[in-house]
Amino acid sequence: MSLKVGDIITFERTFTVRDVELFTEISDEGNHHITPDEQGRLVIQGLLTATLPTKVGGDHHVMARTMNFEFLRPVFTGDTIICEVKIEKYERQENNRTAIIAFFLCKNQNEKEVLKGDFSGVIL
Repeated sequence: MSLKVGDIITFERTFTVRDVELFTEISDEGNHHITPDEQGRLVIQGLLTATLPTKVGGDHHVMARTMNFEFLRPVFTGDTIICEVKIEKYERQENNRTAIIAFFLCKNQNEKEVLKGDFSGVIL
């Protein structure tokens, strides 16, 4: 799929306890990621949540140069997160690469914003 300025790409994922367990093995082992809250949920690692916009970039062969994340509220196991990535810049460069800049916003199933940010890079 060829991208263009203004395109919005959407990706959605429901995070599970197993997702947190696997991510904990290679990353953050904070107590809040391994001890359930009073509702039996675990807090998802921020960088695990951030895999949503990076998946969209990966699906479109983006080699990121910069990534900025603003974590707005916790995400818990069982939450479904919808990530919208909007293409702000998409232009061919002299070196036969395509420069890209995109902004993203992730919301939970209750329409609450949980993560926002941007990335830039080139299309491989």
